[in-house]
Amino acid sequence: MTQNRPVIPLEEGWARMKAGMDILKRILDDEPGVSFTSEQYISLYTTIYDMCTQKPPNDYSQELYEKYRGDLDKYITSTVLPSLREKHGEFLLREMVLRWKNHKVMVRWLTRFFHYLDRYFISRKSLMPLKEVGYDSFFTLVFEELKATVTTILIAMIDQDREGQIIDRPLVKSVLDIYIELKSELYEKDFEDAFVQGTIDYYSKKAQTWIVEDTCPEYMLKAEECLQKEKERVTHYLRSSTEPRLMEAAQAELLARHIDQILNKENSGCKVLLCDEKVEDLSRMFRLFSRIKDGLPPVSKTFQEHVNEVGMSMLKQAIDAATSKKSEKKDVVTGLELDYVRKVLDLHDKYMAYVISCFQSHTLFHKALKEAFEVVCNKDVAGCTSAELFASYCDSILRKGGTEKLSDEAIEENLDKVVKLLTYISDKDLFIEFHRKKLGRRLLFDKSGNDEQERSLLSKLKQYFGGQFTSKMEGMLTDVALAKDNQSKYEAFISNNPELNPSVDLSVQVLTTGYWPTYKSSEMNLPSEMVKCVEVFKQFYQSITKHRKMNWIYSLGNCNIVGKFDAKPIELVVTTYQGALLLLFNEAEKLSFSEIVTQLKLSEDDTVRVLHSLSCAKYKILNKEPSGRTISPKDVFEFNHKFTDKMRRIKVQLPPSDEKKKVIDDVNKDRRFAIDAALVRIMKSRKIMTHQNLVAECVEQLSRMFKPDIKMIKRRIEDLITREYLERDKDSANSYRYLA
Repeated sequence: MTQNRPVIPLEEGWARMKAGMDILKRILDDEPGVSFTSEQYISLYTTIYDMCTQKPPNDYSQELYEKYRGDLDKYITSTVLPSLREKHGEFLLREMVLRWKNHKVMVRWLTRFFHYLDRYFISRKSLMPLKEVGYDSFFTLVFEELKATVTTILIAMIDQDREGQIIDRPLVKSVLDIYIELKSELYEKDFEDAFVQGTIDYYSKKAQTWIVEDTCPEYMLKAEECLQKEKERVTHYLRSSTEPRLMEAAQAELLARHIDQILNKENSGCKVLLCDEKVEDLSRMFRLFSRIKDGLPPVSKTFQEHVNEVGMSMLKQAIDAATSKKSEKKDVVTGLELDYVRKVLDLHDKYMAYVISCFQSHTLFHKALKEAFEVVCNKDVAGCTSAELFASYCDSILRKGGTEKLSDEAIEENLDKVVKLLTYISDKDLFIEFHRKKLGRRLLFDKSGNDEQERSLLSKLKQYFGGQFTSKMEGMLTDVALAKDNQSKYEAFISNNPELNPSVDLSVQVLTTGYWPTYKSSEMNLPSEMVKCVEVFKQFYQSITKHRKMNWIYSLGNCNIVGKFDAKPIELVVTTYQGALLLLFNEAEKLSFSEIVTQLKLSEDDTVRVLHSLSCAKYKILNKEPSGRTISPKDVFEFNHKFTDKMRRIKVQLPPSDEKKKVIDDVNKDRRFAIDAALVRIMKSRKIMTHQNLVAECVEQLSRMFKPDIKMIKRRIEDLITREYLERDKDSANSYRYLA
């Protein structure tokens, strides 16, 4: 037999609930000895269950839902709000945290009692859940009234924290958690917006004071410390989502608004830091300005200007030193110019270290360094181009007995530095030609210190500029290696054919035309001893190859002859020209200038140079009549039997010829061919182009090798039109058409 439950009237049921809620309030007020028993909890839960499951009209679900909110509102109005309104400052925040904590406990207990209502009635009617109703009650009655006051107190406490005062950080975090727990958007709307504005106001005042009072390093140190503390502040009590806005606001006030004043601060700005080599301060400047939009370009610009100024000052010193020396050897690279190259290399090392360490290898600073050095490295020093200077510096490193006494590791390191600087010069092809010329002299006169180092430099050049720059020089090194092999074969050939044995030892370098620079080749009457050697070598060479024609370049030869002077015989190391001329005096005591020219069949210019070296220079092996420092066609020469020297072996130097002009002429000739090839290549692919576009594309294609002269390009276009590679477009006078 089913027993019907007695109906619980609304007033009776709610009276039971109010009694339970009163116990809960006493517990929250920390009244001693008050707690819920399990029987009380079950009784309250059952009361709600029964009142919600009674048949209409006794189903009081709607009424209970309304009374739940009403009683919470009443409790807040009568108890919570009065206790909050009488508090101020931190005390208000502490009371707020306590009341919110109690409110959450009350809501949690009540939602347990009202669980059935929450689960069925509220769900079915799509009403606000009881927990949300409880939170909304606190939000509407407490938060809405006090939020402005609480936010102001919080910002004031954070400003105290910024000033170094000790504040209750956990309290700040607990209050901010209320914003988030009530409604997540409240934190941003009611706190973060005001807080960010407060941050702007705070740092605006600070920056205005510091920018006047402090040096640039002091200001940056303070700014960095402030920004670091703001980041820490986020971890201590702010929401992580606040960090981007907070940092942006602080950085804008401390850095972005004062960027020019900081960088150009008198006696302590960026340029002063660079001059004084304040590496740590420069690193800090980079760290700070990399945080803000468009912060780095002004720093990199200042860096570029400084590097440019230092480089140009160094250049002026080098030019002044070269001018004051007033060297008679004009247009010849001297120790002063080589010292300038060393200083440029050191300067580049120094500022590359700044780029890497202070500026964290940022592309802006690499670009700034490149552009600054492009200006410095494309200036002439005392009539010498950078291309010639760098080639001479490489020569001084790689040549036996060169001015640079370096270890193998140091040589490699210096070659690396030179190649990096070569990327800045516009006339790379001019460097290559100067280097090829000097490489040729090192190889031909056995002055190269180390073949491996020669090949290492070519490998570096090839890596940076491409194989077309180095192919000829690689061929030169191959020729020298083959020459050593041929010499061994020649010596074997002589020993196997004793009847051919010449009276003089001969060593020959066979050079492949095209690899080597063009050398002056002039026929001359060789002494009989030399003639026999040449004939024997020709016979040997024809035995190993029959398809090559040999041209003898006597201007590059040298020989050892013994001068039988009255005091003692002395071995003379001379050029082939000098040797041939001296051997004429075996047949005659005196010879006139014209007789020497006739017998040797040398040009007058070459004869003047040779005679000057033998009669007017350091060693006076020949006596000249009349005496003097210049050679004239009327002079007469005789062997100086009284000549002597403390050495038993001396080298008689021949005055250097002006190779520089020839190198430049050769390069200009090659450039004309390169421009022709580029123009034809471009027009072949495009068929028709305007003059402006053709010139621009030609410059772009050739700039990797050299900076083409626009006037020369125009002349080459006209030449190609004359040679019928191109024609002017009939429809457009400013355009060209390719002729297949």
